[in-house]
Amino acid sequence: MRIAVDVMGGDNAPDAIITGCLDAIELLSSDDTLVLIGDQELIEEAIAERTLSDDDKQRLEIVGTTQSIGMGESPVQAIRDKPDSSLVVMGKMAGRKAGDKKVDVIISAGNTGACVAAAQMSLRRLPGVHRPGIAIILPTFHGPVVLCDVGANPEPRPSHLYQYAKMSAIYSREVLGVDNPRVALLSIGGEENKGNSLVKETNEIIKSDSSINYVGYCEGRSLFKGMADVVVCEGFTGNVVLKLSEGLSKGLFEIIAHEILEEDPGLAMQFEPVAKRVWKKHDYHEYGGAPLLGANSICMICHGSSQARTIKNAIRKAISYAEHHVNDAIVEAFANSEVVAEESA
Repeated sequence: MRIAVDVMGGDNAPDAIITGCLDAIELLSSDDTLVLIGDQELIEEAIAERTLSDDDKQRLEIVGTTQSIGMGESPVQAIRDKPDSSLVVMGKMAGRKAGDKKVDVIISAGNTGACVAAAQMSLRRLPGVHRPGIAIILPTFHGPVVLCDVGANPEPRPSHLYQYAKMSAIYSREVLGVDNPRVALLSIGGEENKGNSLVKETNEIIKSDSSINYVGYCEGRSLFKGMADVVVCEGFTGNVVLKLSEGLSKGLFEIIAHEILEEDPGLAMQFEPVAKRVWKKHDYHEYGGAPLLGANSICMICHGSSQARTIKNAIRKAISYAEHHVNDAIVEAFANSEVVAEESA
């Protein structure tokens, strides 16, 4: 398998991205290759500074580019204006057709909108999929919850959300090992008369598919209570939920740590091991990238503030995604679906 990484994408690029790639060499099988895409001179310098075996070096490939897309740039405009950017070149290498594919996986911590746009232009969609969605894993004390979408599609149609429910359930089952995942639709109340027209129409479509273990509406406060294994929403709300949960987790930890230190510095030493274990469960760096479900290739989108271990874990997750044949399962599910959700729905 050939895994391409956008070295120039992210707040900590290129150093952290390159380091993460080199750290991930140990995860590769003898048939795997890491393709580092970006400023060739910077990549070569970073590799030269590491002590790598000849076997490790043979698992690396460099594709030099002269441009990069910034985090604040307009996605579509940047793709048009920067054809030799690392992100655009990476997308083209993934190809639209099997014969055009030079890589099997693409990973980026860069501009999310540009990454999604490049993926849709270059990779296209899996058969039967209307719009891809970004699926993240929310850590809870009741187990991982898949939340989709968190930014790829801020103005979806009901058919899109229905497909996110179906694809996310497959992801939860195949990769996370959840048997018959419970699927919920994020709303402002548990009653069916609550929510806007998008939520209500999506609710009816999902209910009509008996292959989905649908448990109804999920309020924001129930996300972390173990009500569902998969929660579906539109990309705007999903991104707000993601950023809110990150900030809240960090803020609560800081408050608790401060109060313990103020109360009893000695107690802080006892609390530290527990705090580290709990924080690890809620640290997005541990979860790596989020798959763009429905893209006609494996596409992992990482946090803009990704560190080296984030990238390493994203590569780990991409390998797991491939080993579990998630995209094949999605194609099969839509081919045999009892519900045909029209794009115009």
